[in-house]
Amino acid sequence: MSTKVLFGFHAVTVRLKTAPASVTEIHVDTTRRDARMRQFVQRAQDAGAKVVDSDGERLAQLAGNTRHQGVVARVSPLAARHSLDEVLDDVQGPPLVLVLDGVTDPHNLGACLRVADGAGAHAVVAPKDHAVGLNATVAKVASGAAETVPYLMVTNLARTLGELKDRDIRVIGTSEDAEKTLYDVDLRGPVALVLGAEGAGMRQLTQKTCDELVRIPMQGAVESLNVSVAAGVCLFEALRQRQS
Repeated sequence: MSTKVLFGFHAVTVRLKTAPASVTEIHVDTTRRDARMRQFVQRAQDAGAKVVDSDGERLAQLAGNTRHQGVVARVSPLAARHSLDEVLDDVQGPPLVLVLDGVTDPHNLGACLRVADGAGAHAVVAPKDHAVGLNATVAKVASGAAETVPYLMVTNLARTLGELKDRDIRVIGTSEDAEKTLYDVDLRGPVALVLGAEGAGMRQLTQKTCDELVRIPMQGAVESLNVSVAAGVCLFEALRQRQS
């Protein structure tokens, strides 16, 4: 069976918590024996994982970079739900979906997955073209959310948005030129929030497919937010409305 690499305390800890049997082995830095590392090693051993002492060079080679925090795991891929329909069929209550059009930076995607998990989004959707896939950097930045939030890459984003509409899910896009603000719309029902990449924004076809457009009101000198920050603002506004 093929394996993949996860690195960093958060990403590996979440995998140990959610699917310990999938963890083949965990390499840890022999020179790091602080309290955080000791607690992590104990957790790994309690979960039945094989813990291997490694040096910095070996860890960097496994992770592909030096930002591993002294923890690198080989894991078996988890069985994925292969379609958005499969995910939505399991949702209890009104679905909340984050759609990313053109996000190619793994750090931005990881941060988007993290806020999606925190706000209770049921899935993150992106096009297969002009978007970054899941990799070790995404998993590290996501701090475990890459393991908990379905990330679905679709062939035709506009068609997928149309399929969401067929499920009575409102498709709301973000645009700094929109007349309405985020706080003017009701986000308590089934909603897909669509964000474009920084700079270019949403593609024209994606924007035309949205039911309506909203903007995040900006009070300062900057005209736009990082896409992961914007995703957090939008998703947590939906969560606030749903809990009020």
